[in-house]
Amino acid sequence: MQDTRRRRRRRRRRRSGAPVILTILLIAVLCGAFGAKVFLDKYSYSKEKADLNEYFSIRSGNDVPIVWGNVLSDVRALMIDGRYYIPFRDVRTNLNSRFYYGYLDANDTVGAVMYCLPTQRVQIIVGSTAIQTGANSEEVGYIPAMRVGEQLYLALDFVKRYTNFTYEVFQEPARIQIVSSFGTQTVAEVTKDTQVRVSGGIKSEILTEAEKGHRVVILEQMESWSKVRTDNAFIGYIENKRLSDPETIQESAPAGFEAPQYTSKSLGTKVNLAFHNLGAAGGNSTVYSYMAPTKGVNVVAPTWFWVSSSFGDITSFAQQDYVDWVHSQGKQVWAVVDNINSKTRIDGLGKLPGDDTGEFLDTLATRTNLINQLIGQATTYGIDGINVDFEQLTENHGQGYIEFIRELSIACRNNNLFLSVDNYPPYEYNRFYDLREQGVFCDYVIIMGYDEHYIGSDEAGSVASIGYVADGIHNAQTMVPSTKLVNAVPFYSRIWKTTGTQVTSEAHGMQDIRDYIAAHNMSVTWSAEAGQNYAEVREGDTLIQIWVEDAQSIAQKIDVMRTANIAGIAEWRLDFETPDVWDVIAAYSAE
Repeated sequence: MQDTRRRRRRRRRRRSGAPVILTILLIAVLCGAFGAKVFLDKYSYSKEKADLNEYFSIRSGNDVPIVWGNVLSDVRALMIDGRYYIPFRDVRTNLNSRFYYGYLDANDTVGAVMYCLPTQRVQIIVGSTAIQTGANSEEVGYIPAMRVGEQLYLALDFVKRYTNFTYEVFQEPARIQIVSSFGTQTVAEVTKDTQVRVSGGIKSEILTEAEKGHRVVILEQMESWSKVRTDNAFIGYIENKRLSDPETIQESAPAGFEAPQYTSKSLGTKVNLAFHNLGAAGGNSTVYSYMAPTKGVNVVAPTWFWVSSSFGDITSFAQQDYVDWVHSQGKQVWAVVDNINSKTRIDGLGKLPGDDTGEFLDTLATRTNLINQLIGQATTYGIDGINVDFEQLTENHGQGYIEFIRELSIACRNNNLFLSVDNYPPYEYNRFYDLREQGVFCDYVIIMGYDEHYIGSDEAGSVASIGYVADGIHNAQTMVPSTKLVNAVPFYSRIWKTTGTQVTSEAHGMQDIRDYIAAHNMSVTWSAEAGQNYAEVREGDTLIQIWVEDAQSIAQKIDVMRTANIAGIAEWRLDFETPDVWDVIAAYSAE
């Protein structure tokens, strides 16, 4: 009886423990499931795909994003009638700044896109399907240049005719990959099928699939992920464990593109160009006496042509006997064309601020009129070259100015004439003179290494201190080949008079400065900082100062030019020098 009771108690205990065990097991299962979920949530790869329209910021059906090199660009293309167009300003900024847009004449309201090749000019009327190259017209079956709203667009196929770049179009969504610079790239191969994600992380959305063997450009390599560009224009992230070791390769420019060769003429020796300033045709007769003391000069540049109207007409002081005599002396004539009336010159030294003097650059018709007259004069008189001295231009004429230089270079190249251009020393405020482009199209680029302090300056100072000259040459060399660069030196100084806060100056040649210093009993000391002799005297309330240009200061400038190994020297102007200067210059030009 007692044994029976014991067996019943044991059965009750076994039955009462079963629910507890089941509960424990259930809890364990639930905890395991939750742990697995947490594990999967943390360590599994997201399969969510990115909204590509949002990723590429596509705004409309014909809005086409551009991956430019290795960057998703802010520049957008338009797809119109099956062709791709980008804004004209972006073509100039990112692909080829040589494209020019302007008007054909004063009555033109549509405009044309132009492009200067070495010996002919390309022209396309906006909205037309014909490309005019020189005298030849080609129907291309699409519109190379069109307006969309207020904005001008160029077809990429048209731009590619004259520019070394590649572009490829991909769909879903439509996007363009442009490569316009060809250097070294760091690349890797995908070692296992994987995904390119929006950001570095397995939970990031998927941009696209990357198959084994696919090669990507490595933009940035981090500890576990790399930022990459795929060959179908996605920029995203791939795990490093899915990539081979990076390697560096050299990208090749596309085959078949032949860059035009803008050939240049050379004197074959150092340039030694002397400017001969004339205020009227009667000044031509002074060439004989002015040239008598010179040594080593191989080019004479008379100021013969003045742009006398906004239509591009010129006034000419050219004379045949002048050219014949200079040629008989074994020298060339590069006639100067300037844009400021001789009446506004100050003793032929620097120019007074005046009205806008660049209107004639604004249309093809006025530029062509000017070029035709210059070439006609050169042909008539047997002139060897044209020297352009357009000063005081405003930035709104900058594009017209450099287009004029391009167009004039075509005419000079076709007529076997030298083309040289006078420039201020390059600074940010005059960058629109575009020395880099001049260095392509011109035979010689002349830096006017003077007027550091000029009439109207609010403080007295040197016309051309050695630092100013050195900086001008150095800055120009970053844009112009040294074989084309010429530095012009001044044969004049300024007599500065300061009375209280009033500052005035007058420019005088070297002999006049010597005589003035002697007559006023001025003390003279050498200024190493200026690279010039410095003279001063006080007369009553007036302080008189002169930073003297002489043979010694010119020698200092020539030392800088010699070190820079540039193409030569120019002098402004004849009859302002003392004879001893020519010994210094001749020794340099003979090197």
